[in-house]
Amino acid sequence: MGSSEKVTTAPAYSYLGPAGTFTEAALAQVPEAAGKTWHSVNNVGEALADVVSGRSVAAMIAIENSVEGGVTATQDALANIPNLRIIGEYLVPVEFELVARKGTTLADVNIVNAHPVAYAQCRGWLENSIPHHGHIPSSSNVAAAASLLEDNTADAAIAPAGIARHYDVEVLASGIADNPNAVTRFVLVSKTKELPAPTGSDKTSLIVELPDDRSGALLEMLEQFATRGVNLSLIQSRPIGDEFGRYRFVIDAEGHARDERVADALLGLRRFSPKVIFLGSYPRADKVTTEHSKRYADGVFTDARAWLAEILGD
Repeated sequence: MGSSEKVTTAPAYSYLGPAGTFTEAALAQVPEAAGKTWHSVNNVGEALADVVSGRSVAAMIAIENSVEGGVTATQDALANIPNLRIIGEYLVPVEFELVARKGTTLADVNIVNAHPVAYAQCRGWLENSIPHHGHIPSSSNVAAAASLLEDNTADAAIAPAGIARHYDVEVLASGIADNPNAVTRFVLVSKTKELPAPTGSDKTSLIVELPDDRSGALLEMLEQFATRGVNLSLIQSRPIGDEFGRYRFVIDAEGHARDERVADALLGLRRFSPKVIFLGSYPRADKVTTEHSKRYADGVFTDARAWLAEILGD
């Protein structure tokens, strides 16, 4: 059994491995995953396939970075694989090191192996410290470091802080991320239909397609939230892929589907859009309380329905 799996008894959880990745650090924050089997996988599709097949009860995947924005591979996978729900989110600070084979100095480095997202987050440091360097993309942050021990294609690699505890490499530089406050947001994805209870600090994730390519269509979609006092913490467009001009929007809204204002916005979206994918309502990792005007309180919506029912004689 490889070192990238932690094995005891079912149920199991999948994560993007191998050991030492930020995804593993996110999964370590899940109390229910402690002492369970952890399946290390190579990509988002494989992680979600484990959930769909029942091999794992849930998968931990990266969905957003504070520097680079949304993780498009995750967004597209969630748009195309049905019946999945986000049941929690977790934040992991992003800390990178430049590592190399033992005996290598910074002056020896010409080619750097790095995951594209990690490379983008460290580009400023690299351009200042190794202005002549070349870049080889890697499938993961840990794989970049592991490759140094497999061949001589790259002279160094960008890897998560602490990677030297897992691989026989030497740290050439620490704290090389251009933004020391960078954070990656991860979500735990399952097949469960049960919604976590509202906490007052919640997030609702959706994928919404526009009905057609016309002036004002996006505004009309956004009005479904604005007219109910629902703030959005993320909105990102992704091409549907069947023809030019067709887009879906990945949305994070503040609040829970059981909040009256959010529920009313969901109904408006369902009437407006040909396809709305509800990805889940779940507690926010930052625990920030959702604030809204008093005119969007739950009681305002229930009173309005009661008023209409009285008019209709219901």
